[in-house]
Amino acid sequence: MTEITNIILIEDNPGDSRLINEYLKDCRTHYEVKEFDCLENFLQKTSEIEADIILLDLSLPDSSGLNTLTKVFSAFPKTAIVVLTGLNDEDLAIEAMRHGAQDYLVKDQIDTALLSRTISYAVERQKSIEEKAELEYKLRQSYKMEAIGTLAGGIAHDFNNILFPILGYTEMLLEDIPEDSPTHDSLEKIYSGAVRAKELVKQILTFSRQNNSELKLMTMQPIIKEALKLIRSTIPTTIEIIQDLQTDCRAINADPTQIHQIVMNLATNAYHAMGEAEGVMKIDLKEVELTELDLLEPDITPGIYNCLTVADTGIGMNEDLLGKIFDPFFTTKEKDKGTGMGLSVIHGIVKKINGTIDVQSEPGKGTKFNVYFPVKNSSFEEPETTTKESIPGGTEHILLVDDEVAIVKLAKQILERLGYQVTENSNSIKALEKFRANPDKFDVVITDLAMPNMPGDKLSAELLKIRPDIPILLCTGYSQKITEEKAALIGIKGILMKPIIKSKMAQMVKNVLDEGKKAI
Repeated sequence: MTEITNIILIEDNPGDSRLINEYLKDCRTHYEVKEFDCLENFLQKTSEIEADIILLDLSLPDSSGLNTLTKVFSAFPKTAIVVLTGLNDEDLAIEAMRHGAQDYLVKDQIDTALLSRTISYAVERQKSIEEKAELEYKLRQSYKMEAIGTLAGGIAHDFNNILFPILGYTEMLLEDIPEDSPTHDSLEKIYSGAVRAKELVKQILTFSRQNNSELKLMTMQPIIKEALKLIRSTIPTTIEIIQDLQTDCRAINADPTQIHQIVMNLATNAYHAMGEAEGVMKIDLKEVELTELDLLEPDITPGIYNCLTVADTGIGMNEDLLGKIFDPFFTTKEKDKGTGMGLSVIHGIVKKINGTIDVQSEPGKGTKFNVYFPVKNSSFEEPETTTKESIPGGTEHILLVDDEVAIVKLAKQILERLGYQVTENSNSIKALEKFRANPDKFDVVITDLAMPNMPGDKLSAELLKIRPDIPILLCTGYSQKITEEKAALIGIKGILMKPIIKSKMAQMVKNVLDEGKKAI
């Protein structure tokens, strides 16, 4: 198939225009030419024009000189421009190149070969400029994300250590205070707020792509319905919510919490775009097939996808804003109404599960987000609802190690309430000496990772040298140093992420104890 080069010729002289067209017809390349005889007519049609190159006469009836070039370049900054002029002026040629032109041709020197070569080179140079700009942008984004990632890791570790006592002591107070007490309701609110803060840390880590999402086979409809119930209760009744969720959409492999986050964020953005005025928010879910021709990005493969659509009748966005919406910290919202993280987080989540996002918007005509999630062909059954089980406990002896005194005291209280005997230590070296003195005294070791003198992974390795069968659980607020795989290679049985919920810790302790009994 012959490639067509789209040319815009802006020339008011009919003779010059005719001559240029004759030269173009003689070229081997296939050109499609649209002509304009004045600048105003051209600028009025900019929204309808697709061009690979603009051939521009600087002397037009309604504009002349470099001012003409400046106006055209402003309208088409990503299109190659070649200046046509009757003046053989080297200084003017240099200034034209500085103002955005790719080349400068003197009319009485043009022939078929020169024109064809100039067009080809100008288009290629423009492509190179665009590719270079794109690479530079990606490099800046990479540096930015690396810096944010480092910051996020530090925040996560410290913040999770702060949250652990808040969640832990609140949990214990909720157990101690009768449910009909006014204080119980206040504690529930404190606990709920702390859990939301925990989820915020997960969001920051997702944003910097440093967290390990818990991907599992799931259907999207229940999650979307749950999110929309919450949205409906928090936005004005002047905004109508219309939902159309097809029931035959197959399962996807994703983190349910993150899917909930995507729906909430897109719906909240739709509400903000409409404000308090009347409007319509439409949420659809359907299964679609993307072929080679439909693919939105080169790294997306053809196949079956669940398409989540969130559309609004709000203010809409222009092309400039559309190009920035996934940038970290970019927001169109008023101060204190948005962080600019939401869409960046969504973009990171979707890309991680090999999906993609398509956004359509026009000023005054609303916005539509289409989010594509690849479906899995594996069979899937909704999990049966089970009654809440009691939190498991025991009577075994646990060695507990953490350099944060407040955390070690709290963890000890939680474990003792579950029936366990606990020996705590806030110094990893002393904890090792205590274990070496009587290794058979302990049934489980729970140790923090980030500690002075000897970190938890090194302590674990030393403990296992003394007693290879001792079950060890490693706690961390956040670390890039350790993963489940690295921990398993050392001999660690599991990782507890701070802030630790009582039920999670209880279950993991029970699991490693039961596993040890089976091995005997």
